[in-house]
Amino acid sequence: MRESTRPEGNAIVYCEGAFGTTNGKTAHGLTRFTRRYRVLSVVDSGFAGRDAGEVLDGTLNGIPIVPSIAVACSRAEEGGQPATHLVIGLAPDGGRLARKGRTAVVEALTRGLHVDSGLHDFLSDDPELVDLAAANHCQIRDIRKPPSRSKLHFFSGKIEAVDSFRVAVLGTDSAVGKRTTAWLLVQELEARGHSVELVGTGQTAWLQGARYGIVLDSLVNDFVSGEIEHAVWSAWKERHPAFLVVEGQGSLMNPAYPGGFEILAAARPDAIVLQHAPGRAHYDGFPGHPIHPLWTQIEAIELLSDRPVVAVAINHEGLDPEEVPVICETIARETGVPVCDVILQGAGAIVEAVNRAHLERLEGVS
Repeated sequence: MRESTRPEGNAIVYCEGAFGTTNGKTAHGLTRFTRRYRVLSVVDSGFAGRDAGEVLDGTLNGIPIVPSIAVACSRAEEGGQPATHLVIGLAPDGGRLARKGRTAVVEALTRGLHVDSGLHDFLSDDPELVDLAAANHCQIRDIRKPPSRSKLHFFSGKIEAVDSFRVAVLGTDSAVGKRTTAWLLVQELEARGHSVELVGTGQTAWLQGARYGIVLDSLVNDFVSGEIEHAVWSAWKERHPAFLVVEGQGSLMNPAYPGGFEILAAARPDAIVLQHAPGRAHYDGFPGHPIHPLWTQIEAIELLSDRPVVAVAINHEGLDPEEVPVICETIARETGVPVCDVILQGAGAIVEAVNRAHLERLEGVS
């Protein structure tokens, strides 16, 4: 995946019935940050009339939640920024589009909006939608549609040439905030004058404007490690940043989404930041599967990678804000590494831990 002119257009994010839940994480990412679009509004009738940032993080961000695509388009016209794109902000288990969602896509195409989707249901394989897009001079982009196998890469070992300091943001579960932490880490490193690139591994990172990346869960398994390696190597070869931040997928021990294995093996990170939700007792979507203890997960990561977990970022899901500092202090004492909630407290402590690890590597090389 490569960079194009940014922003590409004015986007309405469709998230009917899912905003504020783990199934709305793509919409959450887009309302927090994207380089690819100007986000005008979010469609979810359940929160209509409220501000997306206030619902999500308790802080106004100026992105209204509206009840329908019709209202979103009308307000965009009135505001002098006509909508150009409908972006599917849903991320349901299995990546399937419900009938109501398909109806929304039909309406968007009829109104002349381009449609970008990160679901496993490929809209560009639907003849009716393809014909409707052509009739209205629109484009459908299925972000999760994999390249042809002739264009995929097998692991070659060229990752060893990459001398950027590589940080993987892994998690103790899926839908736990890895991508958000990765972007905030990138932004904080940039703010401190460092050159840095994010390597995305899911559809939302692409929608947010990552220059390099893959959609891990859409690839044939034989090519996953090679595609991770190639994305990291390409970012280094073309940009030569001081830091490369690799977005994690799932977790090592999640029964359905064990994507962390491939990232450790292929990206070969120099340091790991671990995202954790202390208030979550069971793996996302699997109530019969308790989350393995944090220390067990750290040990597993360090054993597999032979590299340190240098910081823990927590997700305050299910916690009261006043609990967060105490929980962070407790986890820091137990793990011996800095711990913070990047949404509530910023990513400064994590960047400092990453910088220390970077300096230690440079001193070791010299």
